[in-house]
Amino acid sequence: MTEVMSPVLPLSGDDEARRAALRRMRTLATSLLVVAAIVFALTHGHGGAWGYVNATAEAAMVGAIADWFAVTALFRHPMGVPIPHTALIPKKKDQLAASLQDFVSENFLREDVIRDRIAAAGPAERVGEWIAVPGRVHRIVDEGARVTSDLLGRVKEEDVQVVITEMIVPRMMQEPLSPAVGQLLSEILDEGAHTGLVDLGLDEMHGWLAAHPDRVTDLILQRAPEWAPRWANTMVADRLFREVLTWVEDIRDDPRHDARVALDHWLVELADDLQHDPDTMERAERLKQRLLTQPKAATTAVRLWDSFRRGLLEALGDRDGVLRRRIVEEIEGLGERLRSDPVLAAKVDGWAGDAAAYVVEHYGGEIATVISATVERWDGKETADRIELHVGRDLQFIRINGTVVGGLAGLVIHAISRLW
Repeated sequence: MTEVMSPVLPLSGDDEARRAALRRMRTLATSLLVVAAIVFALTHGHGGAWGYVNATAEAAMVGAIADWFAVTALFRHPMGVPIPHTALIPKKKDQLAASLQDFVSENFLREDVIRDRIAAAGPAERVGEWIAVPGRVHRIVDEGARVTSDLLGRVKEEDVQVVITEMIVPRMMQEPLSPAVGQLLSEILDEGAHTGLVDLGLDEMHGWLAAHPDRVTDLILQRAPEWAPRWANTMVADRLFREVLTWVEDIRDDPRHDARVALDHWLVELADDLQHDPDTMERAERLKQRLLTQPKAATTAVRLWDSFRRGLLEALGDRDGVLRRRIVEEIEGLGERLRSDPVLAAKVDGWAGDAAAYVVEHYGGEIATVISATVERWDGKETADRIELHVGRDLQFIRINGTVVGGLAGLVIHAISRLW
């Protein structure tokens, strides 16, 4: 099967300027060869001082022709003659690309090099300065809101239901969740992250009890014995309400209350049992199975998603809404901190270095293959022309130097031979 070669990119304005510069240098190098040939012809057969001139011109011609051959052989066959080991780039472009790929991978796509370059670039400070440009954050938020709204608008309710019922629920049914839940709960307890939630719950409970005493006393009166006098039941109900309210208040205000300590102990035991106790793990899995097999479970999840989606779309669509203002404030605040807080900037630079190093370490070889894969698709002749366009001007100096150095060498050799 014949490999289809793709052409290289078309010439740009800079390429046209390079081509003109290459043409000028090539003309200059060829002109020196022509001048050397004319001088050699005019001084051929003359002795004396002209002999030195003739030897210089002869050696200059040899040096110019040799270097012209060397430079030309890189890109094409000299004068169209298929001499062995010429037109090296068209013939060896794949090998050259592989060598370049190895060179880049070994010398550039290395963890230490990437970390040094990111640290020197200071991306965090640059991001902060970029964010600080007036009006830029608003444009970012406007564009992000537009893209997010468009994506959310394209998500259909039936597609979400399919994902939940055919992918998420079956996967959750198969995977044992109790060990993961137990480990998560254990980490939360170790860090004391649950304390805030307990405080919030106690505050809400105390506030509700204080605001609705009649509901609590009515509930107690409904359970009171009918044979007791009404005034006695009411007195008991009021007393119980005050005791409950005081008890909740004591728990709320005392971080080391016995009820809090008991709750923590129970949660610790539950977290451990969810990970190691077979009976607890089995009961947790049965509860999971019952919840997931409920007919309304998927419907409820879809409705929750739809409510969230519609609320988010409405918030994103309001340019002066709380959500968009908050996002703008947070981004602007982050940009200011990245500019003014060297500790935070150093952390962000370190995170960027870690991320880049991870990519290079695990995928550096695959990234470098883009060089060989791209060059392999290029046409050989066009590849040689493009490379010559970029480096050919400098290579013409080799021809010029060969002409000059060759002439000087010929002069020295002729002088030594005459003095010998």
